Amino acid sequence: MKIAILGSAIVGKTLAGKIASLGHDVMIGTRDPAATRARTAPGSFGDPPLSAFLAEHPSIGLGTFAEAAAHGAMVFNATSGLGALEALKLAGAANLDGKVVVDLSNPLDFSKGMPPTLSVCNDDSLGEQVQRAFPGAKVVKTLNTVNANLMVAPGTLAGGDHTMFVCGDDADAKATVTGMLKDWFGWQDVLDLGGIAMSRGTEMYLPLWVRLYGALKNPMFTIKVVR
Repeated sequence: MKIAILGSAIVGKTLAGKIASLGHDVMIGTRDPAATRARTAPGSFGDPPLSAFLAEHPSIGLGTFAEAAAHGAMVFNATSGLGALEALKLAGAANLDGKVVVDLSNPLDFSKGMPPTLSVCNDDSLGEQVQRAFPGAKVVKTLNTVNANLMVAPGTLAGGDHTMFVCGDDADAKATVTGMLKDWFGWQDVLDLGGIAMSRGTEMYLPLWVRLYGALKNPMFTIKVVR
């Protein structure tokens, strides 16, 4: 399958590497491919610059947001929350129409330092904003409650015995994403919370996630729903 990954930071690279390893045709999208490729500094989490990552993964393509979105039969939005809508606008509504858009972004606002606040919450969510801005897309919110490593390898924590959530208005799109989470990444327990408005809850979990990270000094933790 042709897959678009919008975003070239650690989440985008982690997703791209895993999905490409499964034999899919992956293209990463960024605002300025030449500038992104020219960076030599490590990422915010010490991850290698994209140029080094691409050298290790020669099958993965790099293009603009629009080029990547046009390439992908499924699109992963792995951009930062504050830049998500702009990145998707650059990707182009015509390149998203009719496609499953897997939205991993969180509305984290670091403008006042740590811990971050949420730029939208309570009566709206970033997931809903994305769906409203691109009504032709089939937006499914998921994977935004864990760090990049757990997204693609849940079995590395407690044998994978924990829960991932999906939210979205299109039942078939959620079924597709649920199958992808299980078959591609190994998620055992995927819980459908309902429509895209339910992403308010998963996004509002992030302030707690950030504080747990600070207390534990380790991002390798998540939620298990016991029922």
